[in-house]
Amino acid sequence: MQENPLVTIICLSYNHEKFVVETLNSVVNQNYSPIELIIVDDCSSDATKSVIEDWLLSHSDARFIANEVNLGNTKSFNNALKIAKGNYIIDLAADDLLMPNGIQMQVEAFQKSAYKNLGIVYGNAEIINENGSFNSYYFPVDANKNVITKRKTGDIYSSVLSSGDSICSVSTLIRKDVFDFLGGYDETLSYEDLDSWIRASRVYEFDFIDAILIKKRIVSNSLGTHFFKKNNKINISTYKILRKALKLNRSKVEDLALQKRVNFEIIHSFKNRSFNLLIKNIGLRIEISWRKNYKKY
Repeated sequence: MQENPLVTIICLSYNHEKFVVETLNSVVNQNYSPIELIIVDDCSSDATKSVIEDWLLSHSDARFIANEVNLGNTKSFNNALKIAKGNYIIDLAADDLLMPNGIQMQVEAFQKSAYKNLGIVYGNAEIINENGSFNSYYFPVDANKNVITKRKTGDIYSSVLSSGDSICSVSTLIRKDVFDFLGGYDETLSYEDLDSWIRASRVYEFDFIDAILIKKRIVSNSLGTHFFKKNNKINISTYKILRKALKLNRSKVEDLALQKRVNFEIIHSFKNRSFNLLIKNIGLRIEISWRKNYKKY
């Protein structure tokens, strides 16, 4: 019988003392094995580190990295990635909860897929609030909990560019060699997922499982809560990501997909009164419109 491939879960924690034990227990309660668990505490200012250390007393197989200074998510993840041994990687926040059969379903999707260059499998997520109560679903579902709008799979590059087909990043299982190709996360950015999906979908295929794979917790200081603030790092990073994407495009169709996303960013930066960013986005929009030559691959 063929052995199951090793899955590495990198669990990033920062001031998650109230949630981290429940998250770690959702890892050890998976119905799949083998799993390698690497926990990283990014120099929390609360009791998170000691809570993790207490949990490790009865879970000695897990590896623990305690940052002496705050490095941020991308650097912390990349440091853990360097020692990861798994064939597949999960990036898990220390306030989210894996569903018990999630990893098993994702590995089976990889093994049974008809796609020849499948790099990422993702699914749906249940959104919960700070006390764990149900809020909504990441992708809207019907009465049978099946997604209402069918997800595009395979080559989704143009769709990711235009934001026409978002990825539920917290639900992804990613082949390790995808991260090897990407060189990990771009540490110059304030968030990692859009850049990763654009660069990965340029080369790899994506697939979707119509199932709830994880519970994603929304807390008051979640990164997404900064989206509408003036001149915030998230929107500045988005501009950098879209400018990088322009260099990856190979056709006018792909430029039009990127142009659609830039149009949204122009409106968003205007509403936020982020005028320096508005000017940059307008400049990128003009550059896309004037472009005529594409690299041949």
